[in-house]
Amino acid sequence: MLYAILCYNNEDAVFTWSKEEDEAVMARLDAVHQKLTAQGRMGPSLRLLPTTAATSLRKGDEPLILDGPFVETKEQLLGFYVIDCANLEEALETARELARANPGEGGYEIRPIRLFLPGGDVSGAVTG
Repeated sequence: MLYAILCYNNEDAVFTWSKEEDEAVMARLDAVHQKLTAQGRMGPSLRLLPTTAATSLRKGDEPLILDGPFVETKEQLLGFYVIDCANLEEALETARELARANPGEGGYEIRPIRLFLPGGDVSGAVTG
């Protein structure tokens, strides 16, 4: 089964890391990435740009476009993974590994997902 692991953290803290601090975190995360890749479980992984680069569309009869994410949380969504896991416990263990590699506040939200590629090529895609 595919799981999305959504990465939340305090963006003010993360985006003020020095180049060296950021590279150290990325190196620790890469060790987890390499393990997941070797197991054939690693799907797409993205690091989002700061929320200052975000634009939101609020649904309604007349959709409203707003600058920024406008979420009511202390932490911001900074990135996500798509991981192929046998079950929720394996997805939780993967999130634990990511948490050990990535310091600071925040957390990980784990959600089962379905791959949706209408008319798309799924060759090379992680499937669950």
